[in-house]
Amino acid sequence: MSRYERWNALLELLAEQGKLEVEEAAEALDVSAATIRRDLDQLARQQMLTRTRGGAVAHSVSYDLPLRYKTARNADAKQRIGAAVAALVSPGEVVGLNGGTTTTEVARALAVWPEGAEAGAAPGGQVLTIVTNAVNIANELTVRPQVKIVLTGGVARPQSYELIGPLAGLVLAELALDVTVLGVDALDVGHGATAHHEGEASVNRLLAERARRVVVAADSSKLGHRAFARICGVERIGTLVTDQGIGAELTAAFEEAGVRVIAV
Repeated sequence: MSRYERWNALLELLAEQGKLEVEEAAEALDVSAATIRRDLDQLARQQMLTRTRGGAVAHSVSYDLPLRYKTARNADAKQRIGAAVAALVSPGEVVGLNGGTTTTEVARALAVWPEGAEAGAAPGGQVLTIVTNAVNIANELTVRPQVKIVLTGGVARPQSYELIGPLAGLVLAELALDVTVLGVDALDVGHGATAHHEGEASVNRLLAERARRVVVAADSSKLGHRAFARICGVERIGTLVTDQGIGAELTAAFEEAGVRVIAV
């Protein structure tokens, strides 16, 4: 287990339990107590938790892990989801993308797909236009000459690298999107797509409203749950791309609600 994987695991344990003892964490992660102490000290310096004698307690942001600590979670499934979503996009389309680890994989897949798509390129050689509020996605794709990047503007949220606030709304109000691909914190038939943070949910809602069709890209751990802030109802979602862990019952529930389910 790498250092970042340990940090991710420790923060998840703290999010679930609220507090953690060194010996308990060492046993759970199968590493030495000295390693756990060093990890907790480093996370405390980053203000991700509060150190106590013999352990740590959860910091107020630990329920919403920064993006850099989430990248190892379900990585293979997210890469498969990214490739499957990219296959739903046609050359020349305008694609909305919010932030998150799954949509980052979608962006990476779009950057190299479709191969030989020059026939659908604009006069400048651009195959796609991507509108995003995620600064990490913009950073990765700006160097791709076949992709035109439009940033929404707004105030950067460090946990997710997403731009939020009224500036994003002003830009999105002037744009028309062919498809928006949403990464979500939770997706439920009854409650729809939701996010932990209300500012992110607000911008994500605008991305969905400005698009002709909406695709949700989410691994199965996000399904059947709800988070704090609503993005949109399930009736706004045309397609859900997820992994094989979704199960027959949830698949049937989403399909009955009118959502096409693609499990990869």
